[in-house]
Amino acid sequence: MEARAQARYVRVTPMKARRVIDLIRGMQADEAQAVLRFAPQAASEPVGKVLASAIANATNNYAMDARGLVISEAYVDEGPTMKRIRPRAQGRAYRIRKRSSHITVIVSDGIAMAPKARPTAKAKADSKPAAKADPKPDVAEAVAEQAAPAKKAPAKKAPVQKETAKKETAKKAPAKKAPAKKAAAKKSTTTGKKD
Repeated sequence: MEARAQARYVRVTPMKARRVIDLIRGMQADEAQAVLRFAPQAASEPVGKVLASAIANATNNYAMDARGLVISEAYVDEGPTMKRIRPRAQGRAYRIRKRSSHITVIVSDGIAMAPKARPTAKAKADSKPAAKADPKPDVAEAVAEQAAPAKKAPAKKAPVQKETAKKETAKKAPAKKAPAKKAAAKKSTTTGKKD
């Protein structure tokens, strides 16, 4: 069986919290508490509180033995980042990111719970209630056909073809040609002066 605890919006960067979480993942719960108590990282305090809460949830809510608990899952997700400004030289402003974390710890006693059976496609088909058979299905179909309006013939595609024909004729129309360049280029206006 499993019990979980989560601390959200903890003012620790996720990278620093993950360093501490990686220390205790897979350990016995009491051993992990001892490691966190003497770990020099600042993130070990909030992680220790989440672990203590998970152990308390296991003992109080699920009547598990605290001595047999193992940290089966522990992870840190990134929370919202507060953005602040630090004034710098010559009127510049630098961005400061104050990050937060969501710390989750799941402890288990090693006793596997019965997995929830997911129905297969065949089981779903078998579980559907059978449709009630009408005593006179032909009569019901005939009544439904009479009540339903007559189906119209599909719309003709001629207007669409006309539009495409218009587009094609528009494409085929010759474009106006630019005026032809004069064959006789202007003669240079410089006079032939001798050196």
